[in-house]
Amino acid sequence: MTTPLHLYALTLQKSSGITAAVYGNFSGPKQQELAVARGKLLELCRPDDNGKVQTIFATEVYGLIRSICAFRLTGGNRDYLVVGSDSGKIVILEYSNERSCFERVHAETYGKSGVRRIVPGQYVAADPRGRALIVGAVEKQKLVYILNRDSAARLTISSPLEAHKVSTITFALIGVDVGFDNPIFAAIEVDADEVENDTDTNEVLYEKSLTFYELDLGLNHVVRKWSDAVDPTANMLIAIPGGNDGPSGVLVCSENFIVYKNQGHADRRCGLPRRRDLPTEHGLLIISSAVHRQRDLFFIIVQSEFGDLYKVTLQYEEDQVAEVKIRYLDTIPVAISLCILRSGFLFGASEFGNHGFFQFQGVGEDEDSPVCSSSAFESGDETVVELEPRPLRNLLHVDDIDSLCPILDSKLLELERGSPPVLASLCGRSSRSTLRLVQHGLAVSEMAVSELPGNPNAVWTVRRSRSDEHDAYIVVSFVNATLVLSIGETVEEVTDSGLKPDTPTLSVSLLGEDSIVQAYPNGIMHIRADGRHSEWKPPRGRPIVKASTNTRQMAIALSGGELIYFELDVQGTLSEVDKKDLGQEITCIEMGAVPAGRQRSRFLAVGGFDNTIRILSLDPDDCMNVLAVLALPAQAESAAMVSMPVGRAAGAPVLFLCIGLHNGVMLRARLDPRSGQLSDTRTRFLGAKPVKLFRLPIGGSEGVLALSSRPWAIYCLQHALQMTPLSYQLLEYGCSFASEHCPEGMVTIASTTLRILSLDKLGDAFNSEALPLRYTPRRMAHHSTSGYLVVIEADHNAYNSDEKLQLYEAAGITQPLPAGSVPPDEEEAEGLLMESMVGVPRGGPGKWASCLRVVDPINRDTLSVLDLDNNEAAVSIAAVPFSARNGETFIVVGTVKDMTLHPRQLTAGFLHVYQFENSNQSLRLLHRTQIEDVPTAIAPFNGRMLVGCGKALRIYDLGQKKSLRKAELKGFPVMIQSIYVMSASRIVVGDLAESFVFVTYKRSSNLLTIFADDAAPRWLTCATPIDANTLVGADKFGNIFVCRLPQEVADDIDDAQLLSATAGREDMALNGAPSKADEIVQFHVGETVTSLQKVTLGPGCAEVILYTTIMGGIGALLPLTHRDDIDFCVALEMHLRQEATPLCGRDQLFFRSSYFPVKGVIDGDYLLEFNAMPPDEQKSMADDLDRSPAEISKKLEEYGSRIL
Repeated sequence: MTTPLHLYALTLQKSSGITAAVYGNFSGPKQQELAVARGKLLELCRPDDNGKVQTIFATEVYGLIRSICAFRLTGGNRDYLVVGSDSGKIVILEYSNERSCFERVHAETYGKSGVRRIVPGQYVAADPRGRALIVGAVEKQKLVYILNRDSAARLTISSPLEAHKVSTITFALIGVDVGFDNPIFAAIEVDADEVENDTDTNEVLYEKSLTFYELDLGLNHVVRKWSDAVDPTANMLIAIPGGNDGPSGVLVCSENFIVYKNQGHADRRCGLPRRRDLPTEHGLLIISSAVHRQRDLFFIIVQSEFGDLYKVTLQYEEDQVAEVKIRYLDTIPVAISLCILRSGFLFGASEFGNHGFFQFQGVGEDEDSPVCSSSAFESGDETVVELEPRPLRNLLHVDDIDSLCPILDSKLLELERGSPPVLASLCGRSSRSTLRLVQHGLAVSEMAVSELPGNPNAVWTVRRSRSDEHDAYIVVSFVNATLVLSIGETVEEVTDSGLKPDTPTLSVSLLGEDSIVQAYPNGIMHIRADGRHSEWKPPRGRPIVKASTNTRQMAIALSGGELIYFELDVQGTLSEVDKKDLGQEITCIEMGAVPAGRQRSRFLAVGGFDNTIRILSLDPDDCMNVLAVLALPAQAESAAMVSMPVGRAAGAPVLFLCIGLHNGVMLRARLDPRSGQLSDTRTRFLGAKPVKLFRLPIGGSEGVLALSSRPWAIYCLQHALQMTPLSYQLLEYGCSFASEHCPEGMVTIASTTLRILSLDKLGDAFNSEALPLRYTPRRMAHHSTSGYLVVIEADHNAYNSDEKLQLYEAAGITQPLPAGSVPPDEEEAEGLLMESMVGVPRGGPGKWASCLRVVDPINRDTLSVLDLDNNEAAVSIAAVPFSARNGETFIVVGTVKDMTLHPRQLTAGFLHVYQFENSNQSLRLLHRTQIEDVPTAIAPFNGRMLVGCGKALRIYDLGQKKSLRKAELKGFPVMIQSIYVMSASRIVVGDLAESFVFVTYKRSSNLLTIFADDAAPRWLTCATPIDANTLVGADKFGNIFVCRLPQEVADDIDDAQLLSATAGREDMALNGAPSKADEIVQFHVGETVTSLQKVTLGPGCAEVILYTTIMGGIGALLPLTHRDDIDFCVALEMHLRQEATPLCGRDQLFFRSSYFPVKGVIDGDYLLEFNAMPPDEQKSMADDLDRSPAEISKKLEEYGSRIL
């Protein structure tokens, strides 16, 4: 009997790869926005004034988005979004500004759920005039829906009209612009019944056709209006503007050509300019396009599979096209989707690596750019027009949107003792490959760093008047002095500010419209704008110890525990209002900003030595009365009162009191704006040092900077409270900072330096630093002695560096900056040609380029690169300590020579053994051993190494001239994918297509024997052991599962009779192992998982299973150990399934059970949907669970903080 396991699954970083993107005005008539699909996520993005793309809304749809399309009803000024998914429904979404999210307008069921060949959803297209839309399947089915609006201006949708044709394979589907004639949809199709095989060459013969489907709005049915043969390589359609905007028709993109076609019109065929180094036999395909319309013109941007952008223009009169011209524009990384914004920007959703955001500098009218014309082709001129990629000329690179897609492998490293762990991830493909060092926290930009004379202890910024947008002074306090710096083109010391320079300062702030108040131990200085100043002195021997101010009020605490409260009167004088003696020393005071439309802040928070915090009233009617007392687990070090727009968009902001404790914990409580009562207290451990809190603007609303042994930011984004560490060094004090170049920054103190910082990419839980690589990274090994990483890189269909150089010289091409080179500064990169932008030439099947790279992850530096020649490619790597060399660690690399992929053939495989030299900074080849199959996996084992060689498992030891084979076990089902050493006598082998096989090793008889395997076949991608009997694995279909040996099998491994029955047998491939493992957990992630690790992500966090996905997502599985937690989560998930149906209509339970019924896993992402529900629905659900909404929300936050 296996013990059940319960896991809580939570996504830590959403996927960053993009599968589709469309442009539209979704939230408002003039808004320039992008709707982006990321597999199972839907996002709405908008560029800000600085050209940075910001995410406005993001949600998981608990399904796979197959296609998206924007459409606008005739006469409308906003766009709807149509989503084709695996839900078997056509879903139309509208963005709600009131709720700040997409809302489902229609979800019409038309077929079964799942991604199926004949169920529509693979293609969606809209009539450009917004009258109808079509949803198509890969085979047979097409459905047309008529769209309209009712008397209340709500969108209506008709019943589906069928346009099916049996045995028809569809390659592309679009809406044709025909003005206000009957809507027409165009498709590229192949009739599968007419496909034949050539009797001599066995080549597949078929004919592709372009078919027009017409929707007759009068008769309410769809007919096949026209069909014409197209090139067999045709792969894409582009609609040409029609009606009054253009000639209508379509562009058919095929290998090397683009053809204009329309019913009753002669074809206009135009070639594509080709790269000079591209072999003549290699066809050139168009992969993405975007159409830009203006009132009096339009043009089309298309992109080739190499990344080259072409501008397509048509010369026409009325509906007759005379000529098609294709001109080379620029080269950007290969994109899945291109979107042209009306504001003059181009968005390229990259296939791999960071996505690009560009601004048009020109539209390709320069005469020296290569150009092709249909007229030249029609006159018989078939000369190939050559192009040479060049640095950007017509586009300006404005912004990069970070993308980790694809993550191929990752390892969590603790680079320095006490520092947060770093996830080293292998990302990208070919010339865009990177090693990303991913860290939990917000990215921080350093705007300025300057040394200060001595050790500062506090800093503030202050404006000259309330109407100023930017700060005028930076005030720095030292132990016995105060330094005042003016902010302008440069930062300089000033002496005429009126502030006292010969004393330490406790607080400085703007008071009223234009006066400044300074609190220091021996008094308060109030400085007017006209230079007049007044001073208030405390009683002798009772210095001021704490002070808090806002624009109209001030509170100070004297030594001994006396509080004095001041207010700005009508004459602009700071006058004493009330005082109160608390009878104990005061550790912190905080009053918060004056709320909008109010005269004063109503509350004063006071922390005392008795481990409490008191809320005092500042209302004239009950001034200094204690309204609430909160007992604390430790002394309060600081407090911050902030108002945040948490919850719904239209709701009132919520008042929070954050309390930093001496023991490194921060408490956050809700403060009732009427009664002053504290409720819903949450705690979070921030670090080993006392927590200091500072109020400052973050993301356009009030936020908090929390400083402990690590800085943290608490802020509101998309009406949700976020709490994230900053990826920066230890800070001691902070304050807001606003200048012309940095509208929302912070000025901080770190040791003896003053630093001006700004926070980048709010909302991202992780930030990454990229180290460029030369080829696609495959695997990496960590050398524990030095801390260095060794990365193997290999590219198929590629040339190595020397071969590329010869190719460029032969073609007469300027060599771009090679991939893997350190990228230059932005200014230097402007006119530079880089392989990471323009790509690399292709070498053909069976041609490989590969290298080994030693990386120092602490200094983010490449130490050495070792190229592999003779067409060898590295496929596996491990750091192996060998007993034969007294435990010295060697790097063992498995390589293949002359390998072709389909069918898989190779000349030979090799095991390279490398020794570290030059202070572990470089590798020296010790020897290499030839083997007969692919060495797919290597693992250290008892001072020797295990190698998966095709279908055989072998033990090798280190010899003088080569590796020595010591033992072998053959007969694994398909191919060994990975090897996991559980103990000195137990090994688990991951098979490529048949899941886990459990093997035991008898040292005395040197015998490897299979004793158990998994019951379900799995196409494994990665796995990691959890304990001696349990592994967690993932397959290529996006499932995570936990496989455990039954206890009786684990206890009987040494049963001699059992093992002798299987010893030496090679027929284990037919599931013939004597025992079976149990699968105790099943969960569908929805993306292929590429790495799994059992790790702890930070101090005070629980041990979790960390996974990464090929789309760039990072997630974790937290074990739930208490029965109460499990029951609570199961009940909440069950209620949510009833109330919160996913956006695209796919049932969450069915999605998580796509391949195997979900078992033993709580969907944490789905539970967090509770926080986004309307308050009345939250209350209703919480009542059913006998809890309050705050308790549920607190519980979910607690699970998240256990993970990260």
